[in-house]
Amino acid sequence: MCEANVYLVEGEEKKLIMEAVDTVEPEDDGLRLISIFGDQTFIKAQIHSLSLVDHNIFLKT
Repeated sequence: MCEANVYLVEGEEKKLIMEAVDTVEPEDDGLRLISIFGDQTFIKAQIHSLSLVDHNIFLKT
């Protein structure tokens, strides 16, 4: 599967925000995350980096 886990990077720590994310949609002041199960969340953050092999998305505020 191609879903990813999304983490918020805070200094040296990485806090898990959402698992099994299928869609990341930009909005005016942040990102909407949508999981393969249809769960949605909005976070005021931007993409910090992607690790496609590990299926991880890292965000920063």
